[in-house]
Amino acid sequence: GIVVAIVGGSDDSGGGSSASGDRLNDSFGIVPDGVTVDDRDSVEPPTDGNATDLQAAADAANCELLTDQKDEGNTHLDPGADLPAYEANPPTSGDHSADPLTDGAYAKAPSPLNYIHALEHGRIEIQYAPKEIGETVQLELLGLYDEDSAGMLLFPNPDMPYVIAATAWTQTLGCKTYEGAATLDAIRAFTAEYRARGPEPIAIN
Repeated sequence: GIVVAIVGGSDDSGGGSSASGDRLNDSFGIVPDGVTVDDRDSVEPPTDGNATDLQAAADAANCELLTDQKDEGNTHLDPGADLPAYEANPPTSGDHSADPLTDGAYAKAPSPLNYIHALEHGRIEIQYAPKEIGETVQLELLGLYDEDSAGMLLFPNPDMPYVIAATAWTQTLGCKTYEGAATLDAIRAFTAEYRARGPEPIAIN
């Protein structure tokens, strides 16, 4: 594959394979080998219009809102380093790769080593348990991503205690059920609250 080494700030980026498509903004970060873009056709995501008050939206969707979680560090690890034992699940901070994950929607779970670094730069990540939600819900999440994709990542995560979660640096919206429009509005509110607020923000476009 083509080596991608596009980063912002003072990060020292290594290589990874490139990917392309409408759901990839490769002006920032890398796409690691084996991680592919989700190119399925999305469906229009429903809304109840309750995406302004984050706590109220989280309550309406029966989601946990975990704010100001422990900052587990931000040291850049050497290539090939073992995955740290992060306390938060999904991880919202911690030591990570020097290579942040490119903004995009992915069909395969990327490594936390890359997506934690993206959180550090103010990204919002929507994650879903692929065996717990059907394709219709996944396509609604893709529709939500397509609705406002700047600084966003979407990918499956089979190893978290939630059906759907949205994360920012040290912040989590964790949903153990999918409540349709209410869940999507909670993610919208979470995004409005925390996007571009990482400790080392890089321009979102």
